[in-house]
Amino acid sequence: MSVILRKMTMNDVEQVIAIDHVSFSLPWPVSSFHFELTDNPASRCWVAELDGRVAAMLVGWMIVDEIHIATIATHPDFRRQGLGEKILSFALQSAKDEGALTSFLEVREGNEAALNLYYKFGYVESGRREGYYKDNDEDAILMTLNSLNLNGVME
Repeated sequence: MSVILRKMTMNDVEQVIAIDHVSFSLPWPVSSFHFELTDNPASRCWVAELDGRVAAMLVGWMIVDEIHIATIATHPDFRRQGLGEKILSFALQSAKDEGALTSFLEVREGNEAALNLYYKFGYVESGRREGYYKDNDEDAILMTLNSLNLNGVME
């Protein structure tokens, strides 16, 4: 499996939106991805390309010395192949190279696959937002990665 990890471009948006729609019950509007790529200086947008297809995507925001993972998803055709781990590792390393010291994200309390990935990287639960997801009032678990020195996960 030859995965190419690279910056997202406007040419990727259609495939990224397709991944977002099959992955989340509350997908981002198309305008949000356009904004992230063209107007948000804090935004860091990445894709994992496999066999000419966008197989996974990640949007993060560099805020001072922290990378906030805003969204991450893998297309169902490519799940369980380690792409989520690869793109998260790549994004965290890129952020570390830019001076990030920590990372932060929110995740649905019922998203076991995502929680397992984040725990593997060393994220810890740092709070909870009750009823955060408006489609079903599911809580968001706030997770923090206190150090981007990840015990060999990224290195």
